[in-house]
Amino acid sequence: MTRVRLGYVAMSTHVKNCSPSQTMTFSQFSRIRDRDAAVRKLERIAASNLENCLRLLRHNAAHDISFFRLTSKMIPLANHPELPEWDFVSPLKEELTNIKKFLIEHPDMRVDFHPDHFVILNTSDSDTLKTSVKTLKMHYSLLRGMGIDPEHRCVMHVGGGYNDHEKALEQFIHNWGLVPASLQKMVMLENDDTTFSLSETLYLCEKLGIPLVFDYHHYLAHHSQGENWAEIWDRVSSTWNHAKLPIKMHISSPRSERDFRAHADYVSAQMFMDFLEEIKGSVSQIDCMIEAKQKDDALFTLMEDLKQFSNIEITDGASFYIH
Repeated sequence: MTRVRLGYVAMSTHVKNCSPSQTMTFSQFSRIRDRDAAVRKLERIAASNLENCLRLLRHNAAHDISFFRLTSKMIPLANHPELPEWDFVSPLKEELTNIKKFLIEHPDMRVDFHPDHFVILNTSDSDTLKTSVKTLKMHYSLLRGMGIDPEHRCVMHVGGGYNDHEKALEQFIHNWGLVPASLQKMVMLENDDTTFSLSETLYLCEKLGIPLVFDYHHYLAHHSQGENWAEIWDRVSSTWNHAKLPIKMHISSPRSERDFRAHADYVSAQMFMDFLEEIKGSVSQIDCMIEAKQKDDALFTLMEDLKQFSNIEITDGASFYIH
């Protein structure tokens, strides 16, 4: 028997006018002649994003959803090279504290981040690595500001293949030593759908002590020859042995056979069950992040669809046991 919690990503289709990713381009910023006024506008947008994050967390709590991915876009231009002096945390202290209070009141709520694809830790370009580390520092500051222990809160892909996977993996190991220990502790690695397979990602995770977030859809779209995820599941789950949080995975369904890598609006309950039947009983709990276009509606629909299976025991609006 395994307990399964479902979560979704960043936005709600049910809560209207609640984007946590409102933005401002640097071009728009530059057109405001008074730089202080421009920064204050940035801060107002960021404050609104954080307020909407809190609205989403309240929505989640009302529907028993205790797993949620925060958007990495809540602070527009936070990492822009033309704004190196901007301290965005201090002016947002009230909004961050409000989220902190909510999370203290809901200790079972798990939230994390998935930094954007331009955060690359296996690059050989020093400027790209500096920007990537700076972006991770931004996530660290936000997590601290919200009172969240940053450990294992940022899931990332390995990075670019650069036409030589072995060399690219070794470059990751080299660069890892240049990343501050506090930021290293934040990171989880995910197998991707085009470049680094499950086995390659697992190699890094085992070597460096990083938890692996298994993406089932990515595996189906891209895996090494002869690779069978179920045969190495014990190794995958073992990367979480020293983590404070339950093992995490991603679930999504292909949009179509022709567009297999793209995420569908909803998740196939049968596809999900194919995964769960293999891993049930191997871990006491697994948190499954739904990556679907219809966000929380995909979660609600999947929970409804799972009721047809006799070995599923629903416990609340977003979690269940599989026997």
